Amino acid sequence: MARTIPDDIDWKAYVNDENDGRADVRPASDFLNEVIQYFHGDDEVAAGTRTPWASLGSNLVFRPGEVTLWAGVNGHGKSGVLGFAMLEAMVQSQRVCIASMEMPVRETIQRLCRQAACGAMPSIEYIEKFHKWTDNRLWLYAQLGTVPRDRMIAVARYCRTELGIDHMVIDSIMKCGIAPDDYNGQKSFIDSLCVMARDTGLHIHVVHHVRKGEKESNAPDKFDIKGAGEITDLVDNVLIVHRNKRKEALLQSPKLTDKERAEAEAQADTVLICDKQRHFTWEGSTKLWFDKSTLQFLDQRSGGEQFLDLAKGQWQKTWRRA
Repeated sequence: MARTIPDDIDWKAYVNDENDGRADVRPASDFLNEVIQYFHGDDEVAAGTRTPWASLGSNLVFRPGEVTLWAGVNGHGKSGVLGFAMLEAMVQSQRVCIASMEMPVRETIQRLCRQAACGAMPSIEYIEKFHKWTDNRLWLYAQLGTVPRDRMIAVARYCRTELGIDHMVIDSIMKCGIAPDDYNGQKSFIDSLCVMARDTGLHIHVVHHVRKGEKESNAPDKFDIKGAGEITDLVDNVLIVHRNKRKEALLQSPKLTDKERAEAEAQADTVLICDKQRHFTWEGSTKLWFDKSTLQFLDQRSGGEQFLDLAKGQWQKTWRRA
């Protein structure tokens, strides 16, 4: 069963890294094999946790020791897309902790359960089995509202050090006790997360907002992200989730011809934009279709529904009611 992080821990012990740095000073020759593998290995650069979207292949993976910024306009589904990616990480036997200060734990788990079951109303049996399946895969930091940034850093370090967490989700920056105009505070917080990720191998996923442009239907880029410009400079990867509001508006029009309606329905519901990958050259976007019943984000319009076979720990292409 997914477990929550207890709050009676001495968090002060996890705020700072006790290592004085001496062990990190090594001669360049110590890294010979790693550099050879980088240039001549088969998959060194692409090694990491895969996304749920086969169309991305190895173009986008979540590598150990990096920080990924997930950005988007409020209400565009960035937390849902990220949650689906973390469910896939658990399928790959990765350990995940989600700290969502804007959503009760029950809501977080029920969304993951619907995505896994591929259904709006999973059976009690499936819900029970899903919770058991999350053992040693999913933890949650059950705090709503603002959490001081030092506490959030301590929680992430605790999760990596004591629980062996592979992926830490922080949703969101603005719930970490940093004012929207405190650019130095934002820079310092993100810098601390990047240092921790690099030093420990933890992959940290941070949710943030973008400014609304003149039209919400226009896709933003990394320069539209709120706050300090150093945020996008410091993180390793920038992903932007953009909901197709233009499609939604078109489908609400009673004047559409059948052809126009068909053309609108063929458009993707959401676009996932990779606007930066520090250690990998690919940047681009992938189209996603959102299933309101299952809350799954799929990279094909039809036929992509999957349910998680909990006994096998694998996605099954053939749909069945959970």
